[in-house]
Amino acid sequence: MDTSTHLHRQIAERSARVGVIGMGYVGLPLAVRAADLGFRVIGFDVSAERVALLNQGQSYIGDVPAAMLERLHAAGQIEASTDVARMAECDLLIICVPTPLNQTRDPDLAFIISATEAIAASLRPGQLVILESTTYPGTTHEIVQPRLEARGLTVGQEIFLAFSPERIDPGQTSSKGWGVENTPKVVGGVTPRCTELASLFYAQITSHVVPVSSPAAAELTKLFENIFRAVNIALVNELALLCDRMGLNVWEVIEAAATKPYGFMKFTPGPGLGGHCIPIDPFYLTWKAREYDLTTRFIELAGEINTQMPRHVHDLVVRALNRQRKALNGARIILLGVAYKPDVDDYRESPALKVLELLAQDGAEVIPCDPHVTSFTSHHGQHYTTTPLSEDLLRGCDCAVIITNHRAFAYEEIVRLAPAVVDTRNATAHLAPELRAKVDLL
Repeated sequence: MDTSTHLHRQIAERSARVGVIGMGYVGLPLAVRAADLGFRVIGFDVSAERVALLNQGQSYIGDVPAAMLERLHAAGQIEASTDVARMAECDLLIICVPTPLNQTRDPDLAFIISATEAIAASLRPGQLVILESTTYPGTTHEIVQPRLEARGLTVGQEIFLAFSPERIDPGQTSSKGWGVENTPKVVGGVTPRCTELASLFYAQITSHVVPVSSPAAAELTKLFENIFRAVNIALVNELALLCDRMGLNVWEVIEAAATKPYGFMKFTPGPGLGGHCIPIDPFYLTWKAREYDLTTRFIELAGEINTQMPRHVHDLVVRALNRQRKALNGARIILLGVAYKPDVDDYRESPALKVLELLAQDGAEVIPCDPHVTSFTSHHGQHYTTTPLSEDLLRGCDCAVIITNHRAFAYEEIVRLAPAVVDTRNATAHLAPELRAKVDLL
């Protein structure tokens, strides 16, 4: 029996040992889903603290219930380790590590390279390696494949390699019902057999698998998904800036346009982009496009518009203070929401961080409040602790700024008690007109 046939049978019978590298927002839900379906899973992470928590059955990701993790760990279906030598025990190895940008906004593949080299150190025939980390088209072929084949094993014959982009959206499992089990998976293998084996695995995990012709096609698919959102958000952010100059309510215009039953897709403005994907992914493609002597002007313009939105929020705060005959310097500003989206604790690339920085630079005392985030670190490494929202805090501030529309915030009380409110999310839309009159909308 050749290696691919044996691996095919292991995956189909769910007897294959699965290793997931990176126990963050992407890797942990995937590992738990595989373990819950009967695969034996090892979760690898460089953080000894994370590994210790997982081996105690404790979850630090909102979409992974602690009770489920505890049950699977007790049953021996899932464990965590920092020992990369144990990757040799795994039949499937899935890379779910971060892909940030460096200081010049170029792709930083250090985590992918480190994970690939760890796999290569103990690589053996019959293993399937899948890269899930978001990256530019060509990464699987140019970065991962040569490092694996340096061990003398050929992809498509002794070992197998594919790319399948992660599509995790933190908080969606509970709020909208989209999780690992029902979000379609795009899969592109280096060879047809690689695609077949990776697709077979994901068919056990999720409801729908979409094979494509190559890893590069799958890599570009993920970038296109997020660039599509970034460009449309930029368009509506620019509309918000124009409506502000024209004295029109952009939210009213958007809601009216959304009544058209065809040819229109609703996007909403905001204080800036947040999360790991949408603020970062477009730069991966613009960087790669330069290799082909192409300037992706449309994508870069969208990035310029989106990155100026925190400055617009700053200016709205100044305007709200001016009406009270107050200066920003010395003003007490409550920042409502640190997370980048509602009802989650994920503050990666959150626009709140930039808004805080801009207000503080001009002398404001900024008090961040978030029921889901107890502490956070700014882009410059400064550590902050959030403050619980209270009536006294609202009465004692000069302006409250709604950055994240968490359901836990009592918006009527916020508007009633705060001297001024800047609402960047239209979270106060349901309030009575007399209260709304106090609010500056984005």
